[in-house]
Order: sequence, then C-alpha cells, then structure tokens
Amino acid sequence: MNEGATGTPEPGLILRTPRGRSFRFDPGALCLELLLTSDPGGLPWSLETLHEPADLVRWAGESRLPDGPRLSVDAADLDRARELRGALRRMTIARARGEELAPGDTDVVNAAAARTPLVPAMTPGGERTWAAGATGTAMLSVVARDAVDLFTGPYAHRIRVCEAHNCALHFVDTSRPGRRRWCAMGRCGNRNKVRAHRARTAGPGDAGE
Repeated sequence: MNEGATGTPEPGLILRTPRGRSFRFDPGALCLELLLTSDPGGLPWSLETLHEPADLVRWAGESRLPDGPRLSVDAADLDRARELRGALRRMTIARARGEELAPGDTDVVNAAAARTPLVPAMTPGGERTWAAGATGTAMLSVVARDAVDLFTGPYAHRIRVCEAHNCALHFVDTSRPGRRRWCAMGRCGNRNKVRAHRARTAGPGDAGE
C-alpha cells in the first residue's frame, strides 16, 4: 500500500499495462487483491507474478494487509496461494454474474480460513505489529477470512467486473450510490469519457470511424 499526499496510506495496487502506463486500482478487498497476482482468464497482458516464495512476501507487503508482517513462506505456501487465488477468481466471476458459487471453490476458501491466522500484537511503544512466527499459511488464512466476510456480507451483491469491453478487473463497489462501473477512473473511466465526448461531437461524416 502506498502513501498519498497527506501521508496516509492509499488503498489499492499499482498496475502497469504492456505499454508501461501505470494506474492505481483498488478492488476494495484484500481477497480481491490476491487476484492481481495474475489474470489468466481476463486481461491478456497480465502475467503470473507468484513464481517463488519471495513473490508472495512482496505481494503481502504491497497489499492492504496492514503493518507488513515478516513472513516465512515456503513452496507449499505458494501452491496454496495459487489454489486459493483460483477459487477466489471463479467465485468472483460467479458473483459478478449473479450465479451460485461452486462448492469446490468455497471448500478451498473454508479450508484456508480454518487454519491459524496471523496474530496481531503490539510493542511497548503502543505500535501495532504481528506476533513472531508469521507464515504464508497464516497470511492466506487472513485472506480467506476476508473472502468469507466479503462473500457473505452486505457487499456480496456489489462484486462487479469493469464495464470496459477490453478489461476484466473485478472489484467490490463500496460507493454510497452503488453505481461504480469502472476499474479505475484514471484508466477505463477516463477512456469511456473520451469516447462518449467524441461520439457527441462527431459530425455526420464521422460515423463509423
């Protein structure tokens, strides 16, 4: 998580397109941030980023998980992360379409959530931290529990897919009116505004261009 101009953390991760353009995308939930480590069924330019345990540690530090726990991650944790990510992706797509969740996917999430999670702690100076011995499995338990909260909570019906025809990013719409349409205004939202403006101002001879 990066800090904004006020020094407070800004939610969301920095994504980059094939042309090197970067934009901030906030999917609105920790569990949906895990999907950003790859997107095999969506954006063609998204690549697998979880190649080794250190990649999962790096993702945890960049995610909205607070205070950057010092994780011990092994190859088995990496396999669990990919399995959980796959289940979450299918669940997210199903929910965005208004479909039932597959039992096999909820089983994966429930199994991860049942494991011992990260344990919060505090320092003598009153700072929040995590207890020693934090593992990748414990971190994934936190992610899975976040998924349980999301998919059973008041925003479960607000899981969306970006409406841009060439974008497949998913997010939970936490806005008050509940009418968020785009993954990010700085990307698909602005591009839609430009297209709409051109359509309004185009002359008769411009049709079909």
